[in-house]
Amino acid sequence: MHGSGSPPRRVIVVTDGDRVAARALAIAAKRTGCSFVSQSRGNPTRLSGVELVRCIEAAPRDPVILMLDDNGDPGEAAGESALRVVHAHPSVQIAAILAVASNTGSVRGTPVDFSVDRLGHRVEHAVDKDGREIDSYLVAGDTVDALRGLDVPLIVGIGDIGKMGGLDAPARGAPVTTSAIEWVLMELVWRAGQRHLEPAIFRPQR
Repeated sequence: MHGSGSPPRRVIVVTDGDRVAARALAIAAKRTGCSFVSQSRGNPTRLSGVELVRCIEAAPRDPVILMLDDNGDPGEAAGESALRVVHAHPSVQIAAILAVASNTGSVRGTPVDFSVDRLGHRVEHAVDKDGREIDSYLVAGDTVDALRGLDVPLIVGIGDIGKMGGLDAPARGAPVTTSAIEWVLMELVWRAGQRHLEPAIFRPQR
């Protein structure tokens, strides 16, 4: 359990909550040495922000992968309000967000630092639901507009987790999601090295 005076838990938020995505993320977490808060699954997110923080604090190791989903609700839905609570909590540091693309209309989209395409490659632009690179730096998805205004150091775009025409199927080992988590970890290690900080907490474990 996370005690008082301990450094904040490092969290990777994923803006998706469905069952297939949860299976893919559980596999990716195991393959990369991350923790995964399976209780965060749901369309929309079922747990409150405070309950999610408790789950994060109880996770065995960092980084902790957390799912948040507002099920396309244009208002301040459960996933969005929970995200704001988690983001503001002193015992949590959101180190990165995987912004999941979907076929959603009437959203502004969120700018990404880079994306991971359907082949697991890092690309400079955003991607669509199928994981194909598009001519924009904005990822559009059900929950990604909730990220606007949040001070998060790294936002990475990805297609529909666990799907992408079968390329990211859990039965295949969720290779695209695994690659995305690996790219996130490598970027965080590089940035930590640039700041002369100890990056060991983010080293993937096989």
